Amino acid sequence: MLNNISSPADIRSFSDEELNDLCREIRERFIDIISESGGHFAAGLGVVELTVAIHYLFNTPVDQLIWDVGHQAYAHKMITGRLKDLPNIRKYGGISGFPKRDENEYDAFGTGHASTSISAALGMAVAAQLSGDYQKQHIAVIGDGALTGGLAFEGLNNAGVSSANLIIILNDNSISIDPAVGALSQNLEHFNEAGLSNKTRGIADGRTKRPKTSAYWKDKGMKATNISPRHFFESLNIPYHGPVDGNNLNELLNALRELKSMKGPRMLHIKTVKGKGYPPAEENQVTWHAPGKFDKLTGIRKSNPKSTTARYQEVFGQSLCELAEGNQKIVGITPAMPSGSSLNLFMDAFPDRAFDVGIAEEHAVTFSAGLATQGFIPYCNIYSTFLQRAYDQVIHDVCLQKLPVVFCLDRAGIVGEDGPTHHGVFDLSLLRTIPNIIISAPRNGSQLRNLLYTAQLGLDLPIAIRYPRGKVPDENWYGEFEKTDIGKAEVIKKGNNLAVLALGNRVLPALKVIEANNLDVTLVDMQFLKPLDTECLLSLVMHHTHFLTIEDGALNGGLGSAVLEFFSENSIKANVLRLGLPDEFIEHGSPADLYAQYNLDENGILRAIKNLIK
Repeated sequence: MLNNISSPADIRSFSDEELNDLCREIRERFIDIISESGGHFAAGLGVVELTVAIHYLFNTPVDQLIWDVGHQAYAHKMITGRLKDLPNIRKYGGISGFPKRDENEYDAFGTGHASTSISAALGMAVAAQLSGDYQKQHIAVIGDGALTGGLAFEGLNNAGVSSANLIIILNDNSISIDPAVGALSQNLEHFNEAGLSNKTRGIADGRTKRPKTSAYWKDKGMKATNISPRHFFESLNIPYHGPVDGNNLNELLNALRELKSMKGPRMLHIKTVKGKGYPPAEENQVTWHAPGKFDKLTGIRKSNPKSTTARYQEVFGQSLCELAEGNQKIVGITPAMPSGSSLNLFMDAFPDRAFDVGIAEEHAVTFSAGLATQGFIPYCNIYSTFLQRAYDQVIHDVCLQKLPVVFCLDRAGIVGEDGPTHHGVFDLSLLRTIPNIIISAPRNGSQLRNLLYTAQLGLDLPIAIRYPRGKVPDENWYGEFEKTDIGKAEVIKKGNNLAVLALGNRVLPALKVIEANNLDVTLVDMQFLKPLDTECLLSLVMHHTHFLTIEDGALNGGLGSAVLEFFSENSIKANVLRLGLPDEFIEHGSPADLYAQYNLDENGILRAIKNLIK
């Protein structure tokens, strides 16, 4: 069946039995392809029935479907003309792992960061209303994890005073990448455990009934303070329907037909199982969020060759645990990424001093600021690409007040297959413009470990420590802690005429190139972008006329810009070539392919050095 489907229009004449058969085939083909190619897995399996039901009942792409985050949109891609492209998903030159507007007309809104769907769909719905189109439907699919984000709450609050045509589908599976946290998630969990369902009450005619009393919920095994989700959403003037079994296609179709007949904003709450239909994924949903390649029959993952080298995130997690043993003021904060950042190691060891605040980066930063005012040392671990969501809080709540928050920016630089929404290429440029912040980028695990140690010795300013995804280059990173001199660069190799100034994970590729080709050049590990080691630069200009800067980030406002600004301000004449990322969004692909494309691999660095020498 699936091979004959080029668009959702092809399934709208199917019988209920054929639709169920299609769901089974999508799930089987999904497992076949992703087991061989890798990609996001469990989330997509959980919404197969929902994907089919929406495209069957609604006139997409005229009716607009907006996925939140987009991890779960693979089945959507399969029935919107991209089945043949799925084996190359997230690969260099292949289709994106997320909805992308310029990829397909059925991708109504580009996503990758969480909690955006309600606001975007409401904007589209209001636009239709202003254009006089009152029949067009707008469907936002948001998970219970993404619903913890502040933007989702803002969208709900605004939707409740709008008459625009908006259907919000809450896909409740009690997990995002890690288990969902927060009061709302707990409330949903209590509600579902009580076995309650109010599928049709007050929905067909658009009216709502008064919520049950707290005594009623107590009788059902719920806490008296936990009012039903119906009460929560309808307090915002959004009629509520559910919960409905989101993996039961017939039940889902009936519920969506009822909501389709209504106008204005309305909510459908569905319960799904992340990893549905593949037992290993159902049993271990965190691991199977994006497991890489695996044997579909045994469930055994095809891992890379074993190595004793740790990943940067593990160096962070293990080092922080060691530091916290001797410093009771250390606390750890993450916005819903405990396993991805390895803060889960700290959470296991110090549960009272670790805080997963949900997908709420803005809150994570200001929460950390509050802790810092009381003498605690907050290590706020945020993926680089997600820190930009809290830029205002970094400026006004942390840096303006000189609060010593330690920002641990995981996944900095090029991260690979997740593409432009996830590359951490803007952090250096964004942070360098802010007063009162230290910005550092270690070249290996040992430097990361020592920076984490130095950050809890009594810094007067906040510090951002940015480190890449992947394994550290040094197997012997695990040693005694040493204090790092803030703002000091390290001259790794001395040479003549040309000085190579590298930052972070581009230092070692530059060193390999210089040593392998016996180049008579100077190599400096800048280690800090701010404060910039101007004493080192002044000493270099005494013996060097040419400079090459190398950074794994945007050229605009980064290391190269800082060096050029310093030279200009001090009337220093030098020939400076900058290697970094251009003024464009970086597409998805393996880091090796992307580094080669932008001349940041060893070959590109060698060419740049030779050109400058000439």
